[in-house]
Amino acid sequence: MLDQILAPFEFFSSDTLVLLPLLICLEAVLSADNAIALAAIAQNLPDAKLQQSALNIGLVVAFSLRVLLILTATWVTQYWQFELAGAMYLLWLVIQHFFLQGDSEEEIASRQLHSLWAAIPLIALTDLAFSLDSVTTAIALSKETWLVITGGAIGVITLRFMAGLFIRWLDEYSHLEDAGYVAVALVAMRLLVRVIHESWVPPEWAMVVFIALVFAWGFSERRPEAEVLAVSPETGQDAPDQATVHVHNISPANPTEPTELASEPVESQSPVESQSPVESQS
Repeated sequence: MLDQILAPFEFFSSDTLVLLPLLICLEAVLSADNAIALAAIAQNLPDAKLQQSALNIGLVVAFSLRVLLILTATWVTQYWQFELAGAMYLLWLVIQHFFLQGDSEEEIASRQLHSLWAAIPLIALTDLAFSLDSVTTAIALSKETWLVITGGAIGVITLRFMAGLFIRWLDEYSHLEDAGYVAVALVAMRLLVRVIHESWVPPEWAMVVFIALVFAWGFSERRPEAEVLAVSPETGQDAPDQATVHVHNISPANPTEPTELASEPVESQSPVESQSPVESQS
């Protein structure tokens, strides 16, 4: 019945109504580890505006590469070397994060990206490596090229918003960056297993469960400085540990001239103490 209603639209069918939401959900779930990897790359830029520009331009380039990958998927999947190259690149990112980064100021400064155009190729290439896994899965679900491209486009839009959120969350949660790279390692191992033996590849639900557990650990601990700057729900303002008020000490010689600035705790006064001397005598 539904197929007859949709008959004028040759490219649309009842299966499409099922597959398109499934592809969108699949892209959204598989984009979590991708998003944190892209956020970590963009975060190396010194300016927030540059970070946003790198994500915007980088993901436009990445989407173009995704479309090219989808259009050539039948050819690409015939050569295991592509998946091996993608797995090696992702593993290189993981090894670089966990084992090749020092904590000295010089090493931290050397990791900073000083140019927008240095970040864009890294973002596009990283997304392409992840796409080798997600596009292969999408092609297995549907042979309709336009459907896979539509799912990929929505996936890139989702990825852009998630990466923007992760840039902020990376500063708030101490384990989140490590969790993201553990998830990247899982995707790399999945690609390697596919190269070795297709039947050994774990199902999608298993990957979703593993990634969910990893991210649960990633969000398990906030940084102390993030807790100090947490917004108070009652006032909507930053809630410090102790309320203080700035008091100017007045010089006896010049009552209008403050001599120093002190910060004293606010203490509540009783009605008797708060009365002026004239009122207390009456």
